[in-house]
Amino acid sequence: MSGLPSRITPAAPSTAPPDVASRRVAAASDRAWSASGLRWARRYRDRLRFTDAAVVVAATLAAVAVRIMVLGPPVAADGWLQPAGIPVLTAAIWLLALSAFRSRDPHVIGVGAAEYKRVLNATATAFGLGAILLLVLPETAGARWYLLVAAPTGAIALLVGRWKWRRWLFLQRRRGNYLSRAIVVGARHDVEYVARQIARDAGAGFVVVGAAVDDDRTELTVAGSSIPVVAGTAGAAAAASAHHADAVIVTGQYGDGGDAIRQLSWDLEGTATELVLSSRLTDVAGPRVHFRPVEGLPLLHVEIPTFAGGRHAVKRSFDIAFSGTALLLLSPLMLLIALLVRLDSPGPILFRQTRCGRDGQTFEMLKFRSMVPTAERDLDGLLDQNEGSGVLFKLRNDPRVTRIGRKLRSHSLDELPQFWNILVGDMSVVGPRPPLVSEAECYEKKVKRRLMIKPGLTGLWQISGRSDLSWEESVRLDLYYVENWSLLGDLMIVWRTVKTVLRPKGAY
Repeated sequence: MSGLPSRITPAAPSTAPPDVASRRVAAASDRAWSASGLRWARRYRDRLRFTDAAVVVAATLAAVAVRIMVLGPPVAADGWLQPAGIPVLTAAIWLLALSAFRSRDPHVIGVGAAEYKRVLNATATAFGLGAILLLVLPETAGARWYLLVAAPTGAIALLVGRWKWRRWLFLQRRRGNYLSRAIVVGARHDVEYVARQIARDAGAGFVVVGAAVDDDRTELTVAGSSIPVVAGTAGAAAAASAHHADAVIVTGQYGDGGDAIRQLSWDLEGTATELVLSSRLTDVAGPRVHFRPVEGLPLLHVEIPTFAGGRHAVKRSFDIAFSGTALLLLSPLMLLIALLVRLDSPGPILFRQTRCGRDGQTFEMLKFRSMVPTAERDLDGLLDQNEGSGVLFKLRNDPRVTRIGRKLRSHSLDELPQFWNILVGDMSVVGPRPPLVSEAECYEKKVKRRLMIKPGLTGLWQISGRSDLSWEESVRLDLYYVENWSLLGDLMIVWRTVKTVLRPKGAY
């Protein structure tokens, strides 16, 4: 089975119903040529460019204001650099770095962590270069304020600005705007798979307006919408031109492999249409894939996942800092919850349960008690009502849940004591959820890979629908995280978890 197009960072699936996908296809299909992918990308980059410039100027002026408040206004002895030269030089280098690092490249904007990483790398490089220049230029006394104030405030403001624009872009794409028109070419089952993945996630940035398959069908039905068959595989380039497609996505095995793809790229020469290849390496994130040409032989290197070393030490350091801070800041709330649990029903405040951690090692997981004390004994009488999938037991209206427990579960507040599990090293902030021992014993071989890293308080499952997801989808998300996690990705998951907790869905 082929994967998503190689230019798309895999994301958590959208839960948009089929009619939303249909409206998105219809809306994009009715767009004039003026709304093509190239045009919308140019307009969107202009908005980002204006916002970035405003943030850089504001952060630089804030540094100037702080310097004046601390050291007083510049005097003649300071030279011309202090009042004007250093602020202008700082802003210019910063804006050039944002462009040089291609932080507004159409291939990274609107999806994944690459856009944020490029903004941070550009900011770090700009101020690193600025620091070097300040060492060699004369008349730079007091210039450190531009590094101490402008760098952190500007970086945060740039990230917030990009996030706000991304939110706006996502809403526009759900309405059928700002999408690149695509024709998908390949075998029918591969075309249907890629089209289905694109339809599920508006963040992909594509809308499939046609399929090029060697099939006697006139249309394909994907996610509740019809996709016309516009040509055979050999006529993909001509069909792309006729339908004003912004991209031709090649899926799976296409023709005679390399020769057919090369011929297709030649046929698209001179047009504004991109050629996008759908990787057969499913659930492999971009950073693990490296391209290296050797004497005309293109080699694709795929890094094997590692489960120890420096990256995991950094992850552990993040866990300690985050959980310690959370326990300190949330202690008043946790004391209030403990009091409510005690007043709501008889029994202990904390619920302790043996769970499987990394490599199958067991530990005692803590939660605020949200069920009656006899919940585990009462489980056998409810197994025939199980609404969960796979090895999970879930019951939407579980009679064992207490009144305050239902409120706690809806906002995941019953999980707060697990910050202690994180602090002592049994769990991580982000990772697959810790399974029961009985559940882990039923895992198939590939599912056992969920246990190769520490279980987490939150994860892709938590932000993608929780109990509303199928067992297969939950496993896919967990395995993807296990092999492709990154610290920046963890921060994004934590941020999205906060929004999920405030607006819960799939929690019961």
